[in-house]
Amino acid sequence: MNIFNLVRIAFRALLRNKLRAFLTMLGIIIGVGAVIAMVAIGQGSKESIQSQLSSMGSNMITVSPASNINGGVRIAGTSFQTLTEKDIKALQRGAENITELSPSVTSRGQAINGALNWPTQIQGVSPDFLDIRKLSLKDGILFTNQDVLTSAKVCLIGQTVIDNIFPNGENPIGKVIRFNRIPFQIIGVLNQKGQNAFGQDQDDIIIAPYTTVQKRILATIYYQNIYASAASADATDAAVNEMTDILRDSHRLRDTEDNDFQVRTQAELISTLSSTSGLLTTLLTAIAGISLVIGGIGIMNIMYVSVTERTKEIGLRMSIGARGIDIMLQFLIEAIIISIIGGIIGVLLGILASHIVTLTLSWPTIISQTSIVVSFIVCAITGIFFGYYPAQKASRLDPIEALRYE
Repeated sequence: MNIFNLVRIAFRALLRNKLRAFLTMLGIIIGVGAVIAMVAIGQGSKESIQSQLSSMGSNMITVSPASNINGGVRIAGTSFQTLTEKDIKALQRGAENITELSPSVTSRGQAINGALNWPTQIQGVSPDFLDIRKLSLKDGILFTNQDVLTSAKVCLIGQTVIDNIFPNGENPIGKVIRFNRIPFQIIGVLNQKGQNAFGQDQDDIIIAPYTTVQKRILATIYYQNIYASAASADATDAAVNEMTDILRDSHRLRDTEDNDFQVRTQAELISTLSSTSGLLTTLLTAIAGISLVIGGIGIMNIMYVSVTERTKEIGLRMSIGARGIDIMLQFLIEAIIISIIGGIIGVLLGILASHIVTLTLSWPTIISQTSIVVSFIVCAITGIFFGYYPAQKASRLDPIEALRYE
């Protein structure tokens, strides 16, 4: 019996029990759809993280106070005070592989314009910070190094803050607002950046000279972070090593002492977050893949039922010359057809689910062609693996006993 006849017989057998065939496919449909959707969400998240972090400046280097363990309790790095003006001057003198440098201090509070107020944060930095972080001005001017020296009460403002304290669309340039009790004159408006890789609104910010924030708001001489830009992507590692040596010397650390600061690059952060995202995607995909196994078990179960129901038919086919291999292929093809049709529906469901997630939750998704191809291969293997044993049982039936079966 040729393969085309076997396929035709298999389709006829499935069409006789449409509902049962669909319910058997359901496990495969859900499994494949879930795998496609999980991979799409994982790939989209990974790509989004990489693009957003790269948009902050691929050459950016961040120095922060090191976390430590005290009495068995881990203390956050931000609670340490180790970065000072002395470190900035040392880096400016000795670091040859960095082109821009900016201290950073941050405080949370209320931005107030008349009777309107909005909870936000103010970040004190130097003029270099905008180039390091790839920020730009939509309107107005940037504060200068002279403003830093004089601790001038001027600021740049993000769009989210504007929307909440200037709701009537008026131009904020030149207006005076208060952050907590300190008045600041708005001299520039930042271009919108949207949310970052951590879901934080990058437009919900006020930027001012770091000396102003240090003296007038925080009353401290310490920095919470130092941002730098390497001369090029290739020079990043050299810049990190250079900065580490300079800061160790500035902090007078002995060879046996650990660093009381951390130096991190965007590449490290991208790698860490991508690895975490990839691990989570793999875990979710593996969980979704369990549905494929359950679907395969459903195929095996229904094929055993089908063999039992059609025992007389098998005996009749064998009595008129059908070989055992023909009977086995007949049932094996049925199992493969169930699996592949379920896979096709599952792929369509997965693509639809990915688009729904993007539209409703605004999560980025990327449909991977590899995941679709692999899903089809897995479906075919599932059909063969779980359909083989019932098909083999059918091929080994004794034709005389099969004809007598009630």
